[in-house]
Amino acid sequence: MSEDYRPRRSVLYMPGANERALEKAKGLAADALILDLEDSVSPDKKAEGRDRVCAAVASGEYGNRELTIRVNGLDTEWHAEDLRAAGAAGPAAVVVPKVNSAAEVHQVEKALEAAGAPDHTAIWAMVETPVAMLHAEEIAAASERLTVLVMGTNDLAKELRAEHVPGRAPLLGGLSLALLAARATGKVILDGVYNDVKDLDGFEAECVQGRQFGFDGKTLIHPTQLEACNRVFAPSEDEVAHSRVVIEAFEEAKAQGKGVVTVNGRLIENLHVDIARRVLAVAEAIAAR
Repeated sequence: MSEDYRPRRSVLYMPGANERALEKAKGLAADALILDLEDSVSPDKKAEGRDRVCAAVASGEYGNRELTIRVNGLDTEWHAEDLRAAGAAGPAAVVVPKVNSAAEVHQVEKALEAAGAPDHTAIWAMVETPVAMLHAEEIAAASERLTVLVMGTNDLAKELRAEHVPGRAPLLGGLSLALLAARATGKVILDGVYNDVKDLDGFEAECVQGRQFGFDGKTLIHPTQLEACNRVFAPSEDEVAHSRVVIEAFEEAKAQGKGVVTVNGRLIENLHVDIARRVLAVAEAIAAR
């Protein structure tokens, strides 16, 4: 696992023009925050929101939470100024909605460089259209500055004319394509939001599905979703204990020159050891927060 790995189990959207929400975010148990200038900010509040999120990034008052800024889309009148301001503020990342091509990634990258964005400011590309699903690999591979893909499942469902149903069967093809692209290019990938903030059981079930798929974490729209998300996307105590047993058994067998290792009757190979080491690394990174 990369030495700069950091947990992104829970990534919470916060409305950028809402001073009270930004203040509340300082005490929330989110691994990362997306300070939003897009959907949650009305046109007459865009400039105010831009100033607020840039000030929040510069404040140093959010502890070890990863701070990102979601700008308005490339086809909007606010996009260019959002990128200039965000680049100068230097957040952990700039989240760009509806990225559909490698050329758009390059456009964003050049704008951030022109704004003087520091090297640590990454691009998080939201993939939320059929075109993006079909070109997810080229988007993910377009730039080293692009480090995270973010699923925009609401817009994807709209574009597909699909219904929101438990299990998300209409979206599974797109989710799988984006996951394949992220893993093929070594990028992090975050699952999309769950809309019913009162349905915590349904939300947790979707977290479990997302983790089983291989997502690194999930984007959230309400603080009540944080507890389940952080728990589901973290290794359990049993997983950590089993991983330690696997590594110990493998190392002991290797020292004895044995070619076959079993744990609880199951054959252990190098790939199982790699998985076990990743589990421990994730658990250690979460504990270090």
